[in-house]
Amino acid sequence: MKSLKYKASFFILFLSFVLANAQGEMKSVEGYSPQIGTMVYMLEDLKSRITDQVKELDQSQTDFLYDADANSIGSLVMHLVSTEAYYQIETLEGRQWTEDERMRLGVAGELNEGSKRILKGKPIQYYLDLWDEVRQKTLAGLKAKDDAWFASSIAEGLNYHYVWYHVMEHSANHMGQIATVKNRLPK
Repeated sequence: MKSLKYKASFFILFLSFVLANAQGEMKSVEGYSPQIGTMVYMLEDLKSRITDQVKELDQSQTDFLYDADANSIGSLVMHLVSTEAYYQIETLEGRQWTEDERMRLGVAGELNEGSKRILKGKPIQYYLDLWDEVRQKTLAGLKAKDDAWFASSIAEGLNYHYVWYHVMEHSANHMGQIATVKNRLPK
């Protein structure tokens, strides 16, 4: 009986959260083929939620490291920019980064000591503006593709849908890290 009450309470709490946040229905974004449109919806939803988490951070919060092994929120957002830019250029444009793109967008492809040295002193809006720029190209590139392309193979056991699923899941994973860093910000 206690378990049933707990489950009912949890369901009511979950349902009220979903209704309050209007995020209980997966949709395909108009102007895209159905499967790509659903992926665009997920990518945009995650980007919006991450942006809402970080857009008001000041410089010290953007650069904050809670220990020597941690990454700052700025570097995590830049890592999302780097990841999306890489896959956008590889899959939508069918090429590799130029040296300029690698230096400007790929700086956080790997989060390490080198990227930690470079990725500080920039306001959060710098990273969000870069993400907006990359996202606009992603959206334009995905709009030009169809679901047959999305399902087609890049290599044995790998298709474009999975690649963009990876970009989406990457954002979800790092959204959790960003929340953890934010929770550890000095009060």
